[in-house]
Amino acid sequence: MGSLPRVSVVNGARTPVPAAPLPQHLSHLATSDNTALVYSDETCSVRVSYAELEARTNALARAITSRAAPKGANRDGDYVIAVCMQPTHNTITTLLATWKAGAAYVPMEPSFPQARISHILKDAEPALVIYDETANPAMFSESGIPTVSFEELSHKASGLSAEAVQDVEVLAPARSESIAIVLYTSGSTGIPKGVRLSYSAVCNRLWWQFQTFPYTDSEVHCVWKTALTFVDSVCEIWGPLLHGRTLVILSRETTRDPQKLVNVLADNQIQRLVLVPTLLRSILMYLSLKPSERPLQHLKLWVCSGETLSKDLAAQFFKNFGDHNGYKLANFYGSTEVMGDVTYYVLENARQLDIHSTIPIGTPLNNCAVYLLDEEMNPAHESEPGEVWVAGRNLAEGYVGGQGADKFIDNPHAAHPDFARLYRTGDFGVLQKGVILYAGRTDSQIKIRGHRVDLHEVDRAVAGVDGVEKCVVLCYGLDRGNPEILAFVAIKPEARIAAQHIEAALKNSLTHYMIPQVIEVESIPLLVNGKVDRQALLKMYENTNNNDDSEIPLELDYSSVSPSDMQAAKVLFETVGEVLGRAVRGAIGVRAGFYELGGNSLNSIYTITRLRDKGYYIDISDFLGASNLGEVLSHLATSPQQDDDDKELFSAEPLADEHKQEVIE
Repeated sequence: MGSLPRVSVVNGARTPVPAAPLPQHLSHLATSDNTALVYSDETCSVRVSYAELEARTNALARAITSRAAPKGANRDGDYVIAVCMQPTHNTITTLLATWKAGAAYVPMEPSFPQARISHILKDAEPALVIYDETANPAMFSESGIPTVSFEELSHKASGLSAEAVQDVEVLAPARSESIAIVLYTSGSTGIPKGVRLSYSAVCNRLWWQFQTFPYTDSEVHCVWKTALTFVDSVCEIWGPLLHGRTLVILSRETTRDPQKLVNVLADNQIQRLVLVPTLLRSILMYLSLKPSERPLQHLKLWVCSGETLSKDLAAQFFKNFGDHNGYKLANFYGSTEVMGDVTYYVLENARQLDIHSTIPIGTPLNNCAVYLLDEEMNPAHESEPGEVWVAGRNLAEGYVGGQGADKFIDNPHAAHPDFARLYRTGDFGVLQKGVILYAGRTDSQIKIRGHRVDLHEVDRAVAGVDGVEKCVVLCYGLDRGNPEILAFVAIKPEARIAAQHIEAALKNSLTHYMIPQVIEVESIPLLVNGKVDRQALLKMYENTNNNDDSEIPLELDYSSVSPSDMQAAKVLFETVGEVLGRAVRGAIGVRAGFYELGGNSLNSIYTITRLRDKGYYIDISDFLGASNLGEVLSHLATSPQQDDDDKELFSAEPLADEHKQEVIE
């Protein structure tokens, strides 16, 4: 008799995890004079010790409690504090004080559009909104929720006790099962949903990290660079602090500039970094500009998450750092609903890239299990694709208000109480040689620069713009690792709007990474069954652009260029057009900003390298810091800076689109 076929159920190791809420795990550092937080920008440079952090957060927790108590808990029974602040030392202080006050924090970006702010406040029902000077308090006024600036709250806290907060003083005593964080993600219904993460889930993720990737004795500094609204920020912040490391807080300006980011990582001898593959590619391209320098020799652990990690990018990584120097490239897989990560795979050399057809998402974290199930909820056989379902201690408690009941269900295959619930990821996977490989999505969700985006949410926003008769939103070029969101729009005959007006209107309802390129069409093509012909729309898009960015007609505006700058301007404008290609938005001229035209940090480096190939040089910080192309033009030079002499220059490859594209309905 032959052996029974192996089924696709993979379990992580069973390990104990401390049950206490996170603030209690920081108590042993309460009197330490070691530096906990470091932050600097153009206006200040601040260092906060662990003892100072303890005292400040104790007093601030009391101030938060007094402000939040009258509003009470939300409909889930959770006390939630909304935090709308830019990343600084004050932000960390606010988050920890919120926990000590017995509440969970729900972060919001000051740059969020009003519609998203309003939705979060209405849905999460926070007891208080805390904001800093970068946020406009008028955004919160219609909600009726109490608000307070961090400055005012700190002033009140200065007159309160800095001793340890007792349970009788808090909004609700924190327990292991208490909600610690609420994070809003793009929902399959087109409406963002709040994910309720417990201390238990956060601790399980962190203690797995401590065991699998322990901090070394020489690892003094770590960085926080990820937006609070993104789940990776949780481990970036609290992992180092729980181990007494110094957390270097990076400003948005630093994280958007590969040169500044690399300099900070090098200056602080950072040994680990979590980033999306897009940022990894950007950093590798920057390092290639000066190959004789090795600024990141201490950075041994690189963790990619949020997007698909391609073999090509991994090969570039090992080409840059080598196979035998102890560098590791880890591929983490997960979502907010599973505390960010639930499987992992570690690459230690380029030879591992030959083992599988794609880079695996790996095996489960401790106290977690992954099930690959068919449509009848039966485990798929090994090497057969199945839908990815997750069980274990990393699971969120669910969504705010009990939404998404179909996503969290009872586990019919549970072999342990910890695995009693299943979360439906919406991904397909396949088990091969003991590891899981990602095999695509089951719905309309994609990842844009690490952020989960549901195309239904984009479609809903576009359809809501006055004058739009019908729209279809598609993802183009997902297999290239640089996906674009396209919105094909048919405009009402009586409406007098254009594509750029629709894009401008979308800024009021969508975050910047969700705004699509709007393409006006006379009508939406249909198949014989009446469904939208998505392939026809993509073919129309490709044909319009000749499938070759170099042949796209560009609007180049030299009207404000002086005769002395004309030659350099022609090179600059044409290069920007070549790099941005079909993504370019508007006329390319001295008043146009690179980001407004459709640029980002990755193709900014492409632009700089193309300019170098043509004999023009500019420092990357000058390029990224320029408000428009006129400022870029003023920084262009026809000879490299002194420190660039005698160094090999990186040559950019043309950004040609692949012929085969992937469409997500």
